[in-house]
Amino acid sequence: MGHREDMLDVIRSAYAARGRGDANGLVAAFHREGVFTLVGDNSALELTGSAQGHPTLQAAFGQFIANFEFVERDILDELVDGERAAVRSRLLVRYVPTGKTFSTEVLDLFRFQDGKIIELIEFADTAQIKAVIS
Repeated sequence: MGHREDMLDVIRSAYAARGRGDANGLVAAFHREGVFTLVGDNSALELTGSAQGHPTLQAAFGQFIANFEFVERDILDELVDGERAAVRSRLLVRYVPTGKTFSTEVLDLFRFQDGKIIELIEFADTAQIKAVIS
């Protein structure tokens, strides 16, 4: 792969699927052995950790989508270098169980293989997420 616009198209497609609440569309952007990691202390916030492979990603993304609606995403920065990309976004998120909305920024680090996302590491304000769901 390595083509900047092709990689960004895959990322934007994944983000659009996430915004629609479409777990299948989101998983389709990932390599069949793809890994998603939400960085953080799992003892402080159960949502953190990794999921690998389409079935596990489907379950994890389904849970995230059921609980956190991405109302709006503004992409602030996009960087591509070889098979890697970094995207910083500002999100307006609704915590579905309570209806509470909050604004936050996330940093997504992508690695690509065979035109698909093989690894996505997401850095989010896990303390803010914990406060919202508590």
